[in-house]
Amino acid sequence: MIPANIAGMASIIGLDIIAVTDHNSCKNVPAVMEAAEEYGITVIPGMELTTAEEVHVVCLFETLEDAMAFDAYVYDHLLPFPNKPDIFGQQQIYNSTDQVLGEVEYLLINATDISFDEVYELVASYNGIMIPAHVDKDTTSLLSNLGFIPPDSRFTCAEVKNLTKLDALKEKHPYLNQCKIISNSDAHYLEQINEPVNRLHVKSRNIRDILNALVSGSHYDPFIND
Repeated sequence: MIPANIAGMASIIGLDIIAVTDHNSCKNVPAVMEAAEEYGITVIPGMELTTAEEVHVVCLFETLEDAMAFDAYVYDHLLPFPNKPDIFGQQQIYNSTDQVLGEVEYLLINATDISFDEVYELVASYNGIMIPAHVDKDTTSLLSNLGFIPPDSRFTCAEVKNLTKLDALKEKHPYLNQCKIISNSDAHYLEQINEPVNRLHVKSRNIRDILNALVSGSHYDPFIND
């Protein structure tokens, strides 16, 4: 899952748009964005944030600059527990030609001290959107860890891994009826990257238009106005 391989595999499979959402880090996003330019693939800079409740939330940003600023904020709110490469594997930072530039010191699979109810406003302050990740999973999801959707939630898009569960999820959690639902490969290995079986209708492949398509209809949309 090094940057050039991710971009190359996305091209071979025929993907137009991908998002890079490493756990609690955006540090390899610049390399993938640069590598993907050769193939004409749009890369959305992002992160899969782990909240204090160990809920995973996909955070997507319009610009690389916003994503990297968010990355710095999150790293400051990550448990300062050093990674142990012999146990958890290496946390390497690459450039677009797959040369190692460095390593991330703190273990990225740990939770941050950012609570779920903070995430919407926090991500919006970096011109991003939040999407609760794989809400149908039995671990590290909003529904598995909290057991419910907070009534004051403001997100308008949610990710579901297994779409056959969607009707039951909506019946049990009516909040999801007002959300757009996305499903994707959530790939952690090259061979897990899906072919383009799911499609998103957008005005263009501009990142702003893509993010607007995900959250359109919400009562707060940071991408409507310049």
